[in-house]
Amino acid sequence: MGDVRGFLKTKRQSAKYRPVCVRVKDYKEVAVARSDETSKEQASRCMDCGTAFCNFACPIGNYIPEWNDLVFRNQWKRAFQLLDATNNLPEITGRLCPALCEYACVLGINDDPVTIRENELAIIEYGFDAGFIRANPPKTRTGKKIAVIGSGPAGISAAAQLNKAGHNVTVFEKDDKVGGILRYGIPDFKLEKWIIDRRINLLEKEGIEFVTNVNVGVDIKASKLKKDFDAVILTGGSRIPRDLKIEGRELSGIHFAMDYLTQSNRRVAKEKIPADKVPTSKGASRAEIQMHQSGFCEGLIDAKGKKVVVIGGGDTGADCVGTANRQGASCVVQIEVMPKPSECRTEDFPWPKYPLLLKTSTSHEEGANRDWSILTKKFIGEAGMLKKLTCVRVEFEKNAKGCPIMKEVKNSEFEIEADLALLAVGFIHPEHSLLLTDLGVEYDVRGNVKTDEHFMTKAKGVFSAGDMHKGQSLIVWAIAEGRQAAYNVDNYLMGKSNLPAI
Repeated sequence: MGDVRGFLKTKRQSAKYRPVCVRVKDYKEVAVARSDETSKEQASRCMDCGTAFCNFACPIGNYIPEWNDLVFRNQWKRAFQLLDATNNLPEITGRLCPALCEYACVLGINDDPVTIRENELAIIEYGFDAGFIRANPPKTRTGKKIAVIGSGPAGISAAAQLNKAGHNVTVFEKDDKVGGILRYGIPDFKLEKWIIDRRINLLEKEGIEFVTNVNVGVDIKASKLKKDFDAVILTGGSRIPRDLKIEGRELSGIHFAMDYLTQSNRRVAKEKIPADKVPTSKGASRAEIQMHQSGFCEGLIDAKGKKVVVIGGGDTGADCVGTANRQGASCVVQIEVMPKPSECRTEDFPWPKYPLLLKTSTSHEEGANRDWSILTKKFIGEAGMLKKLTCVRVEFEKNAKGCPIMKEVKNSEFEIEADLALLAVGFIHPEHSLLLTDLGVEYDVRGNVKTDEHFMTKAKGVFSAGDMHKGQSLIVWAIAEGRQAAYNVDNYLMGKSNLPAI
């Protein structure tokens, strides 16, 4: 390394954010870009360990010690080249990844780990600003045609890799813009959408065709798809939300978190919300139904002036908290059925495992009352409208096999007033659509698309990757799956592949 004592001289400097009183008034990115000099100082803390646990913890195998050293030496272009070799979307992971690598950093054993995620973001943004990143279409084409169904991180990564191999790639997206969950599921204050557009524009110049507003399986039949393309990759994500089927679920004012976030993102982008994007689950009021039937509506799910309860303590729930604050909610409460996590590692998650820790996001800092070990028992309403939740506290005990068993705490019932409840309790599996049925794919026990070790489904020439294949997971895992699927598709079509296997 350039400075073998860097970790002794420099302390970790985590990301900085715009003041809460300013950022809650808009949807611009909350993080503040740091200087190149600060990035160089932070990169100097990397110790170039004999065994780089950070590299092994990263699903895409980023060359972390190597590009940290290059940043410290001011060799930004070479650092970008190493980053680009393993990651198709570093500008996304540099903003959104939970940084599995940092929790495996050797320095983290007795000190704060290296700011790996922020260093990654610094490299890719330096690369764009310096003009290192230009369209680089393949010099030759194989003549093979590949269809990628879904334009989330798995689909984009698979398409980018296969295009590099010289194949003709078409990405189909049923929404009106490319990006999948990146565009419609993640608020702009975490990921502004020009960042996605910048990458897509680059990929289009490299030869990838993106086709939007096409529901493959309906608008294009599965039979035609297989006839027109030499291979198909299914990367449609895990879209079916887990419901909370309790008394009062039919009341108006109860919505799935992703419906709320998607609609908010469309409104921020000043898009009208098409009728098929309006939640129509039972419980919609007569006014809501009329707005839905009219073809377009705006502001159907709005937190302004409302008492909001977010059910679910994960990242999606936190995104709902931040969005509700920006919409002007009168108060926001977030509840989680699991116990409150520890603020430091426990013996259950020793280094270098990724620990279950208490996370306080920028959204929580903006205002929210959080509580844990809370089970929602019933929704209570008046005139068909949600008014409050009946909850109970729970505790977890281990049975004879050591498995945790949830038990309600006696006489712990209480109520929470609410005008709007957002269900952020995860997703169960991908949509079992007409396309999947017509292709004849199989599902695993969790309802995800089943493949062999080469990412191929039961249908020959049809592959799957990302959340549709793996189940709900991280963006970095979707990228990894897309890259691995691309390698296997290339090998299937050509009998060999020069693409990386990860």
